[in-house]
Amino acid sequence: MPDSPVITAAAIAVIAMAVAVVVGVGLKVLRSFRELGTDAERATYKTLHAASRAGQHLRTGLNPAGAAKASRQLRTILGCDALAITDTSGVLAWDGAAEELRPALMGLAANVLEGGHTAVIPPGELYMLAGDAASRAITPDLERAAVIAPIKAGSRVVGAVAAFAPAAGAGLVRATGEVADWVAAQVELAELDASRTLLMEAEVRALRAQISPHFIYNSLNAIASFINTDPVRARELVVEFADFTRYSFRRHGDFTTLAEELRCIDRYLLLERARFGDRLQVSLRIAPEVLSTVIPFLSLQPLVENAVRHGLEAKEGPGHITIAANDSGAFAEVTIEDDGVGMDPEQLRSMLAGHSDGDHVGLRNVDARLRQVYGEDNGLVIETAPGEGTLITMRVPKSQPGHDA
Repeated sequence: MPDSPVITAAAIAVIAMAVAVVVGVGLKVLRSFRELGTDAERATYKTLHAASRAGQHLRTGLNPAGAAKASRQLRTILGCDALAITDTSGVLAWDGAAEELRPALMGLAANVLEGGHTAVIPPGELYMLAGDAASRAITPDLERAAVIAPIKAGSRVVGAVAAFAPAAGAGLVRATGEVADWVAAQVELAELDASRTLLMEAEVRALRAQISPHFIYNSLNAIASFINTDPVRARELVVEFADFTRYSFRRHGDFTTLAEELRCIDRYLLLERARFGDRLQVSLRIAPEVLSTVIPFLSLQPLVENAVRHGLEAKEGPGHITIAANDSGAFAEVTIEDDGVGMDPEQLRSMLAGHSDGDHVGLRNVDARLRQVYGEDNGLVIETAPGEGTLITMRVPKSQPGHDA
């Protein structure tokens, strides 16, 4: 019996609907593939996303909290069984398996941290080097290799990245080195942020310490006291005060010469003697050959002001300040010594480190500026104790081609 036109039409309709569904699903799948990209593009996106997230955690530097979060992302990038991040003193983070190796990691990384070269430890040696405890925790089918790469911030090795996997092929070695370099870049950015913050804080302190309101008030009072009794001296003090403030508020240059700074100190002490009288005694021992040495602007005056305000002002009877500048080979060595009330060394150390506020802002300001200009090893050296006075030593290079007074 032949098919009726109705049945034929229905069959055609069903077939057309099926084709439409297939075409629709196919177009949707093709569209989704176009949106996701190729396998290589998806892998690239995944790597960049992991690196971006890890970078956010490392922007505060190498610390346990940030390293722990970053290590998860970095292990994803390397595709290894475990990943660890260390600084120079200990393990900051461990993500993944092979925890039995964690106690031995700093020993395994010792040569890397000291020499700055990547170490590759094959499976046959890793657990033997790690020690008996690690060896007892492993079975032959789970034995791993390690790649340990240094994290270098500039010329310094500040830590290491260690990747653990069944084998240490050339790809893992290179990738671990690249990850360590990337971590180093994040550490350097963190240090730059910290340096920028310290610099801005030091600049603010410098502006505030350039001329003490306490000193201005006392100088003006001293000048006022001579207006009626000794007007000639009052006029001289006004001139000295004007010269001192003009030097202190000058807008040009971050550096000056030792000779210029000593002239500023002479004006400052002349004004202070008007207030203290014979209580303030000063001795100078200056080697002529260091007078042209370039030093940071207003780096000595705050030290002398500290000796007067915090050393002698609270002392009963006369006080003595000795200012000396000597030729010390490649350096000019300047010392400010007073026989005043002295300071507590621990409080002073905490204040210089920025851990506490105190009255010696000028000292902290000068110390920070010296370290920024000449390096961390060239800050102030301060010897003091309660009741024993204070000796402050400042050393600056005599040759400074990049600094103009």
